[in-house]
Amino acid sequence: MSEEIKKGLLGIVVDETTISHVVPELSALTYRGYKVQDLCDKCDFEEVAFLVLHGELPSKKQLKKFIKTERSNRKLSKTIIKNIQQMPKNAHPMDVIRTCVSLMGLEDKDTKDNSAEANMRKALKIFSQTPTAVAAYFRARKGKKIISPSKKLSFSENFFKMMFNKIPDKEIVRAFDISLILYAEHSFNVSTFTARTITSSLSDLHGAITGAIASLKGPLHGGANEAVMLMMKEIGKPDKAKQWIQNALNKKKVVMGFGHRVYRTGDSRVPTMKHYMFKVAKLLRKEKYTQMYEILEKVMLEKKNIHPNVDFPCGPTYYMMGIDIDFYTPIFVMSRITGWSAHIMEQHNSNKLIRPLSKYKGKEVREVMLLNQR
Repeated sequence: MSEEIKKGLLGIVVDETTISHVVPELSALTYRGYKVQDLCDKCDFEEVAFLVLHGELPSKKQLKKFIKTERSNRKLSKTIIKNIQQMPKNAHPMDVIRTCVSLMGLEDKDTKDNSAEANMRKALKIFSQTPTAVAAYFRARKGKKIISPSKKLSFSENFFKMMFNKIPDKEIVRAFDISLILYAEHSFNVSTFTARTITSSLSDLHGAITGAIASLKGPLHGGANEAVMLMMKEIGKPDKAKQWIQNALNKKKVVMGFGHRVYRTGDSRVPTMKHYMFKVAKLLRKEKYTQMYEILEKVMLEKKNIHPNVDFPCGPTYYMMGIDIDFYTPIFVMSRITGWSAHIMEQHNSNKLIRPLSKYKGKEVREVMLLNQR
C-alpha cells in the first residue's frame, strides 16, 4: 500500500456525484448539467434551488408547489426566536446560525429519519427558515424589532424585508438573487465534504448541515467574502489601492478573494457576479468600489497571474446593499443549504463510511512508567 500523503486530499477523487461539475474546457461550473451562467440568465433562485435539490428544472406546476412549501415554512418557533434574542450581541452570526440549525433539529419530529422523503422535507424547512434566523439576529443585535416573514414575497424580497423592513430596487434584488444562484453549489468543497463525512456515519441531516456551517465559517472557505470587504475598507480609496496591493505582495501577504483550488484560469462565476456588482455600484453611485476592484484585479493578474474568485465581487456587492460584513457568510449558508442537502441525500443513497488513513510519525512503542518513577 502506498503511503504517499496528499495534504488536503489534493487531487484525490473520493466519490462520484451528479450534482455539480467544473468543466475546464468550457470554463464553466454546471449544476445538474446546466451552465451556471445560463441559469443566472434565465432563472430565479427558487428555480435553481429546485434544480439542485431535485435534479431537474421545475415545471410551472412544480415551481408553484415548491414556492408555496418554502413560503409556508419560513416562520421560526417562539423558542428559536427567544434564543436568538438572548444570543450575545458580539457573537459571530455564523455561530448563531449554526446554533439555530441545531435547535431546528431538536424541534423536528423526523430528525432521526434518514429516508429520502424525510430528508427532502427537512431540507426544505431548513432552507425556508434559515433566512428568517439570519435576519432576526441582524435586527436583534441592533436592538430592533424582529420582522416576521411574508408569504407573499420571493425568497430574496422577503429577506430584504425582514432585514431592513423595505424592499430595494428590483435591480438590487436581482443582484442578490444572482449571488444566491452562484453560491448554491460547488462540488466537493470543504463544507460539502464535511457534510458528506458526517452523513457517512448515518448521522442526521441537521447535524450534517450544522457541521457544514462550522466548516464554511473559516476564512479559507466561506469567510473569504468578509475578508475581501475588510480589505477594501482598509484601502479606503481607489487611489490607494495600487500601493496597498503592491505592499501586500512585497510582504507576501495572502490577498483574499483571489485564487481557487479548482480554477486555474479564472473562477467561471466571477464575470456574472462582477457584472451585477458594477450594476449595483452604478445604481447606488458607489463606483469607488468598482474602481478598487479593477485596480486590485489588474495588479494581481500582472504580478501574480492569479484571478479573482466569486467572493471578490460578492463582498462589496453585499456591502453596498447595506448588509453588515459579518453577515456575508450566513448569506452564503442560505444559498448553500441547497447544495449541502443534495449531497447529504446523495451520500445516503450510496453510502460508505468515510474513513481515510494517516501516516504515523510519533513515538515508537514504549513502556509506561509508574508515576513515582517518572
